[in-house]
This record gives sequence, structure tokens and C-alpha cells, in this order.
Amino acid sequence: MRRPPGRDPRALTDMLRHSASLYALTVFIWGSTWYAITFQLGRVAPEVSVVYRFALASLLLLVYCIARRLNLRFSMRDHACMALQGLLLFGLNYVVFYRATGLMTSGLIAVVFSTIVLMNIFLSALFFGQRIEPAVTAGACVGLAGIGLVFWPELAGVAQLTTVQGIGLCLLGTLLASLGNMSSVSNQRRALPVIQTNAFGMGYGALLMGIWAKLQGVAFGYDPSPAYTLSLLYLAVFGSIVAFGSYLTLLGRLGAARAAYATVVFPLVALAISTLFERYSWTLASLFGVALVLLGNLLVLARRRSPQPAQADLVTEPATRPRGRR
Repeated sequence: MRRPPGRDPRALTDMLRHSASLYALTVFIWGSTWYAITFQLGRVAPEVSVVYRFALASLLLLVYCIARRLNLRFSMRDHACMALQGLLLFGLNYVVFYRATGLMTSGLIAVVFSTIVLMNIFLSALFFGQRIEPAVTAGACVGLAGIGLVFWPELAGVAQLTTVQGIGLCLLGTLLASLGNMSSVSNQRRALPVIQTNAFGMGYGALLMGIWAKLQGVAFGYDPSPAYTLSLLYLAVFGSIVAFGSYLTLLGRLGAARAAYATVVFPLVALAISTLFERYSWTLASLFGVALVLLGNLLVLARRRSPQPAQADLVTEPATRPRGRR
């Protein structure tokens, strides 16, 4: 008798290997974007650079969808859901974090943003009734403690009022990103395909942030230097299209808690890049912190049961079947 597709051991093994590849892509690409973003700061306002990044990513994704003949017909309700995801995940949270950048160091921002893994755990329970797994929560806390040790020299200087304000902005930006994660989970449960949702969502995010920047009187300039252009292309293609596609696929496959743990790990990649290009100095505390992050990684990603077939099929089955307007 033929096994159900969701319970085929070979299919399950392939899916887990694919998930590991997506996880690695997310961690290493987003870890490198911290350094790439430094080339975006200067002549162009940060809000405008965010608009350029996601507008370009949206355009490239739409061209890809047309070339692959992927379905691009969705109902008005579907577009409203995509716009909400774009506003939260590709717009507001970036603007808030860019504002916080002028108030605190990038290492401390990485620490605060890592709390998204805990926010995802509790928001998943709140919105979707998902059970809070003790091992996942424990692993997340261990990983966050490790990140805190890695960036302890920067954490020790939190006494200034501007730093406290920056932490508040970072927590707000992290909450917006976590709500964007919940929006993506909801969209995937409604069978909206990840690629097309990202294509429209990034476009809506860029449009809404462009309107916001215009209302704020921000000038739309451009830096023609190779460093700005190449970093913009890298952030649009790899940092947005590839990394968000990988991460949001994991979100539907592993759940918000396990997928979000990538945000605890990728600051370590940024740290490695900083070691190579910015002469970061390692300490005994930072080495112990890395060990804690790896331990937390094992706790969070350890599976005690097979994924539900519905979750696997949601992201592995090509979403090319016709969708009429509802």
C-alpha cells in the first residue's frame, strides 16, 4: 500500500535536509547584510535606501514570477493580507531600526533584535494557539544569554538616556517584525505562496514607506558610487529575495519559534565578518557566549516529533494551481 506523501520517510528526510539548507542560507546571508548595510549609509537617507531595496527586490521577484508563469491573480483580500505583511515585515520595522541606529551601537541592536525568537513563541501561542515547548523556550533563553556575553562590552554602556531610547525603539521594531512573522504564518495558512506573497508584499512595503518618507519631507537622492550600488544589489537580491524567501519558508515549515532562532545565530556571522574587516577582538566571555548560542541552537532545533503533513505540504508543493478571485 502506498504511504501518504506527508509520512514517506524518504520525503521527510529530503524535507529536513532542505530545511537545514534554508536555515544556513538565512543565517549566513542575513549575517553578512549587517556589513553590507554600512555601505548604504551616507548620502542617501536610510528610509530611501529601504524603499530602493524592497522596490528593486519586488520588481525582480515579479519578473521571476512572470518568467516562471506563476499565478499572480489574487483577490482583494489576498492583496490586503500581502500589504499588511509588507507594511510590518518590509517597511515599518526597518524604518524604526534605522532610527535606532543613530542612538546605539550595531552590536547592541543585534542583541535586542534577537528577542524576536521569544516574541514569536508567545505571539504564536496568542494568535494561533500553538503550544509553548519548554525545550524551545529554554534553548532560546540560552542562546540570548550567549549573545549577551558576546556583546557584553557594548551592553555594559547602556546607562545613557539615548541608549535607553534606542533600546525602546529596537524593541518596537522587533515587535513589528514579529507581528510581520505572524502575518506571514497566517498568509501561508491561507495557502498564499511564499514567492508571490513576498513579491507583492515587498512592493507594498516599498510603496507605503515611500509615501511615509515623502510626507516627512525626505529627499529621494541616489549615490552612484560602486559601493552603494553593489551593496544595494546584494541587499535586494540576497538579503531580501533569497534570505526572506528561505526564512519565511522555514516559518511555515518549522514554526515561528524555531525559524526565528536564525536571528539569534546570524549576529555571530556578522561578528565573524567584523573580525575579518573591522578588527573585532575576541575575549574569553565572547567565546563562551558562542558556545551557549550553539547549545541553544541544538535545543531549539531538536525535533521530538515529525512535522505535520499539512505543514510540510504547505511549503513544498508548488503553488501553481489556478486561484480564481474570491
